[in-house]
Amino acid sequence: MWEESDNALHATFEFKDFIEAFGFMTAVAMLAEKQNHHPEWNNVWNKVNIKLTTHDAGNTVTDKDRKLAQSISDLIAS
Repeated sequence: MWEESDNALHATFEFKDFIEAFGFMTAVAMLAEKQNHHPEWNNVWNKVNIKLTTHDAGNTVTDKDRKLAQSISDLIAS
């Protein structure tokens, strides 16, 4: 699901429709706020692209990124 490249974790999630994708983004937003670590992302209809990198660590992948990625993966699994 997650791929590490260019000093970031990347994943694309595909849903049935826009409403489902937007609901997923809302859930991710709450996780991100709780962890105080916010993704770079975009949404086009039923797809959500997420990029995680830690800007204050020089734009590299850190434990903050891995923790948020795992939390996002757990959302999909439930």
